[in-house]
Amino acid sequence: MNKLKKLAGLSALTFAALTAANAVNAANWRYAHEEYEGDVQDVFAYKFKEYIEDHSDHTLQVYRFGELGESDDIMEQTQAGILNFVNQSPGFTGSLIPEAQIFFIPYLLPTDMDTVIEFFRESEAINEDFPKLYSEKGLELLKMYPEGEMVVTANEPITSPKDFNNKKIRVMTNPLLSETYDAFGATPTPLPWGEVYGALQTNMIQGQENPIFWIESGGLYEVSPHLTFTKHGWFTTAMMANQNFYKGLSDEDKKLVQDAADYAFEKIIVHIDGLAERSLEKIKEASDKVTVTRLNEEQIEAFKARAPQVEKKFIKMTGKSGKKLLEQFKEDLKEVQSD
Repeated sequence: MNKLKKLAGLSALTFAALTAANAVNAANWRYAHEEYEGDVQDVFAYKFKEYIEDHSDHTLQVYRFGELGESDDIMEQTQAGILNFVNQSPGFTGSLIPEAQIFFIPYLLPTDMDTVIEFFRESEAINEDFPKLYSEKGLELLKMYPEGEMVVTANEPITSPKDFNNKKIRVMTNPLLSETYDAFGATPTPLPWGEVYGALQTNMIQGQENPIFWIESGGLYEVSPHLTFTKHGWFTTAMMANQNFYKGLSDEDKKLVQDAADYAFEKIIVHIDGLAERSLEKIKEASDKVTVTRLNEEQIEAFKARAPQVEKKFIKMTGKSGKKLLEQFKEDLKEVQSD
């Protein structure tokens, strides 16, 4: 009996010691993204958090847009090691990694969801080439994923490049996106997100582009009510970690992080299915001033004819590495579209 008591006492001590050890090893990780509560990046972040906390003793603190500054601020904090994880679109990463601007070559990516999703799953450019490029900047690329088709909003309907004449269109601080709207006939105007609503409201700019869910959640339709589906691309984003932090993790924690990113990716694909349609319905219900223009094939061709100008600029900006990436991108798309 004494022996059993002794063993029970030892077991309790062992359990207490293991629990204490786990508590010591548990960390509170920090993750920032560029969007509001309930938006795509926020859903991804919270699915990532859910997996981490369900499968380990670690906790994850999520920071939304504005809580730690603008996109450039959260990237700087990640590179400095203040943040462990960051979600940032290539629209802002483009100044750091020029090749990431490839997503802003118009009409390169198709706009039907099934093809886009398969491309992100299978693409060698996405899953092999991009991680190397991010690594060179001290970032561990964990997942690239699509958020939604890009839609242009303006102060009047847009049906042709000439409709962009004399219009200042807000673009992210991204040289290639500026080239796209220059090619389309507009005056590209780089502005941080926090200034966009006010600039539209005061007619400082006459339009902007974003996925429809962001147009809805940011209330952009209130000050820029004419929506045009140009079919020129999808909004893409990337979730990454500070590389020193990631490399310092145990193999078990590295696998945990990667599995959590995979889990969040699968959840976000389900989330964005039908999201554009739901967001558009909300916009229509909220405002009777909104118009929706969907370009026909002939109208799209007028814009598509201007895309080679942007492709040339991309190659000029990125050199051999950009040219090689673009070739791989096109090859990957061809494989996906031929399936």
